[in-house]
Amino acid sequence: MFRLAIVVPCYNEQEVFKDTAAQLTGLMIDLNQKKKISDDSFILFVNDGSKDRTWELIENEYKTNSWVCGLKLAGNVGHQNALLAGLTASKDLSDITISIDADLQDDISVIEEMIDRASEGFDIVYGVRSSRKKDTAFKRMTAQGFYKFMRLMGANTVYNHADFRLMSRRAVEQLGKYKERNLFLRGIVPMIGYNTTSVYYERKERMAGESKYPLKKMLSFAFDGITSLSIRPISMITGLGCCIVFVCIIAAIYAFISYFMGHAEPGWTSLILSIWFLGGVQLVSIGLIGQYVGKVYIETKERPRYNVEAMLLHENDK
Repeated sequence: MFRLAIVVPCYNEQEVFKDTAAQLTGLMIDLNQKKKISDDSFILFVNDGSKDRTWELIENEYKTNSWVCGLKLAGNVGHQNALLAGLTASKDLSDITISIDADLQDDISVIEEMIDRASEGFDIVYGVRSSRKKDTAFKRMTAQGFYKFMRLMGANTVYNHADFRLMSRRAVEQLGKYKERNLFLRGIVPMIGYNTTSVYYERKERMAGESKYPLKKMLSFAFDGITSLSIRPISMITGLGCCIVFVCIIAAIYAFISYFMGHAEPGWTSLILSIWFLGGVQLVSIGLIGQYVGKVYIETKERPRYNVEAMLLHENDK
């Protein structure tokens, strides 16, 4: 039997917490009765600086539910850092770790299949959406564009996979060796290697509350992922610069030919458009390079990714 830890990052999840805790507790009891997991398995709720009653609810559930543990971070550090904090805290207390979002839109019924794959020797088991039929056309288009664009930019991610995955202890230990502060776990985990496989499921509607990843945040998340994992955008800028130089050479040749043939006429519009175009390219290029320089600056400071304020563990989990 495996000693299982389910890591659940929480940020302002008071609307869904009780249902989430109840469903995951029922799952743990069922898996324990089937001899799939040991009695000292647990659910670790990670409070990522919530501004509502989330931590209070975690504390109350911990007092009455032997399956539930809690980890309180000293401030809001973002989903990826909160998830890493939970994985790190659970590493030495479990054989396998499963991460899942608090809204339980990911289907917990496939967790048993994940555990079965782990018993077959797989170190990483990805939870992958089988389809996006329930999404709106806009959501489906943007999501598919997100994964395709990430792959185009050199970020190796699993298509239709978010952060619902199983990892063995040695996989989590290897993950801890990736020291960057700009975390994009969907791209880092595939770098670990080891034996991997996937299970497939239909994503459900959110029980309550609102999504923590609206379009604006998804775009920011994608940009952070690309610039954290790949230098391809800088290479593309170089390529764009070469293309512009080539076009300018062609334009210069055309201008000389027109001049000697007597067809040259002064063109204010074409001149201004060229200046604006080249100026825009330069500003975008400088801004993008600046983002990379800023990330290097943050990395060199080696600040801690998060600070733990409190941790709630039962005696059998220590």
